[in-house]
Amino acid sequence: MSLKLKPATLADYKARLLRVLVHIQQHLDEPLGIDELARIACFSSFHFHHVFTGMMGESLKEHVRRLRLERAATHLKLGSRPVTEVALDAGFESHEAFTRAFKSSYGLPPTKYRSQRSTMLEPRARSGIHFRTSFTPRNFRTSQSGAKSMNVQIKTLEPMRVAFIRHVGPYGEVGPTWDKLTTQLGRDGWLAGKIMMLGICHDDPDVTPQQKIRYDACVTVDAQFQPSGEIGVQTVAGGSYAMTTHFGPYNKLGETYSALLGQWLPRSGRELRKAPCFEVYLNAPDGTEPEDLITDIYAPLQS
Repeated sequence: MSLKLKPATLADYKARLLRVLVHIQQHLDEPLGIDELARIACFSSFHFHHVFTGMMGESLKEHVRRLRLERAATHLKLGSRPVTEVALDAGFESHEAFTRAFKSSYGLPPTKYRSQRSTMLEPRARSGIHFRTSFTPRNFRTSQSGAKSMNVQIKTLEPMRVAFIRHVGPYGEVGPTWDKLTTQLGRDGWLAGKIMMLGICHDDPDVTPQQKIRYDACVTVDAQFQPSGEIGVQTVAGGSYAMTTHFGPYNKLGETYSALLGQWLPRSGRELRKAPCFEVYLNAPDGTEPEDLITDIYAPLQS
């Protein structure tokens, strides 16, 4: 007898994320690795950051940085420690960097903030979550704008065999990898007929250092293709996917990912499975204006 899984709800997603928010506030002085936070929330580390960003309205990095600044503001108002010590506790390497960040968030430098007798200020946070010395779980606000405007289709795909070259480094520098792949495949006659050009994104640039980001430039091939040189072969998993279309520059793809995984998904009754998302490029960047680029984004769903 098989058990029918209860559909995931927005309340489920928020409860799981609240566990992460509590953990962050209790461990602000620690590294807060993405794998650990994803495990606490019972999300795949492949997708956790986009879920977090879409639901919270800020990236994980921005959230932690804001909380550390809010804690620093509390220390400035209620304590007498030197500003340099407060800056180091907030994770800044210099007094100057801390002053710039603090002024950007609070509108005035930390020394002036400390000297004013006004009540403590808090930077704006869409979620309503702020630093508290004794933080306890509570509800938070999440935007629905992305979920309401997105056109999402559920598609069932067959496994796809692809020839690929892996690029390691910033996503904005994948052009030469694509040139190398398509030049070789074109010379050998593999770009004729009905093919798809895919990008498999293994890492999030807001989490992974730029020099370690992994991206696979892929072209679909049949069983006759054999890997050679730098070109390898892999299979993109089949199954159920949520697909939405991104219109515009590639450097804005992250916003669509966050809206899909952090706003549409929690209201969809679906869960992600442990596999990377991928992109299908419907037109080429050469000769196409950035605002006219069209990209389908596929997010893997549990059955």
